[in-house]
Amino acid sequence: MVSGKLVGMKLAAKNIVVAVSGGIAAYKSAELVRALQRLGAQVRVAMTNSATEFVTPLTFQALSGYPVHLQDKGELDPAGMDHIALARWSDLIIVAPATANIITKISQGIADDFVTSLCLAQQGSLAVAPAMNQAMWSNTATQENIKSLQQRGILLFGPAKGLQACGESGNGRMLEPTELADCCVGVFQHQALHAKKVVITAGPTIEPIDPVRFLSNRSSGKMGYALADAAVEAGAHVQVITGPTHCVKNPRVHYQAVETAAQMLNATMASISDADIFIASAAVADYAPLNIAAQKIKKQHAQLFIECEKTQDILKQVKHDYPDCFCVGFAAETDNLIDHAQNKLKQKSLDMVVANQVGISGQGFDSDYNAAEIIWPQGRESISKVRKSELARKIIRSISTLTNKNRDNVRQFQSQ
Repeated sequence: MVSGKLVGMKLAAKNIVVAVSGGIAAYKSAELVRALQRLGAQVRVAMTNSATEFVTPLTFQALSGYPVHLQDKGELDPAGMDHIALARWSDLIIVAPATANIITKISQGIADDFVTSLCLAQQGSLAVAPAMNQAMWSNTATQENIKSLQQRGILLFGPAKGLQACGESGNGRMLEPTELADCCVGVFQHQALHAKKVVITAGPTIEPIDPVRFLSNRSSGKMGYALADAAVEAGAHVQVITGPTHCVKNPRVHYQAVETAAQMLNATMASISDADIFIASAAVADYAPLNIAAQKIKKQHAQLFIECEKTQDILKQVKHDYPDCFCVGFAAETDNLIDHAQNKLKQKSLDMVVANQVGISGQGFDSDYNAAEIIWPQGRESISKVRKSELARKIIRSISTLTNKNRDNVRQFQSQ
């Protein structure tokens, strides 16, 4: 259901090169070509020699309508500069699948075939969609190469977690073609939040009971970190105030680690004065122990009563002190999802609330997937279960649309 639907950017008039390397996931790249075309993109395909052992070039030629760029068939450009010409033509090059081998080559600037030469010559955006065994993905060498790519502004799409061709399960699975296509749509919104400052809270808070124990919640921080990645893609300067998590940090994001709700409040208020957008995705404790025991509480009594006091509402405080800041709240509910979210929107005078139903298997806490209702004063959009990275891009897309609309309304009012 969509009410007051926000129209997302498509790929009309965009030139995209799908560069296919030699992995079993190469068969998915054929569907990626079709998915990009359905969104209006002009698509060309380049392949490594090893990729042709998985899918024939004729398949991609039939799908794209153009000859495939191959290393061993010579240059299509009579001047012998086909990789340069294709790089200049493209708005985006997406390497899918991106094996550990080709990620290493791109990271090191090696240009020993058509695809790696193309990547080195690229002048637009470059993205990689990793696809490899989970052990290869988690290897320190691979992670260092990924970090190097991200530091250079190369986009990372995925990987996903799931069953792999080798029979193992874990991180390293290539995103599905429709997910990759949506990632490509997000690339062309990279100026939507250009030069805007976005402050995001992420993860749980922990409230000490004694030196050993604490009160906390099941938040993994994955949604907040995905929002930070999406906001960076949209051109924003991003600061994340994060509770304890195991999430991978983006080198283009500034992170500040905190533990308690009070620390998160102080860090937020110290950072928010010049922010354009505040996204409160953290699961902040509603209550904290009134008194923290100096020593470990011993197991002596049949019952233990811990007196707690209400923590200060960070989101409400930000909106009160900085009413012009575009504020986004999150509502994780077990019942009456829409009613609770709309009440939160109204009571805290928020610009947007992202609401999700907890307790559904396979989504939400500690999952890579979630579904949500994006609610703003004039409308609502339902997002079915998607990967959190994709949901984050949809949320950032909605925020950019609304903030740009509000800016245009102000300009129109001032001109009257």
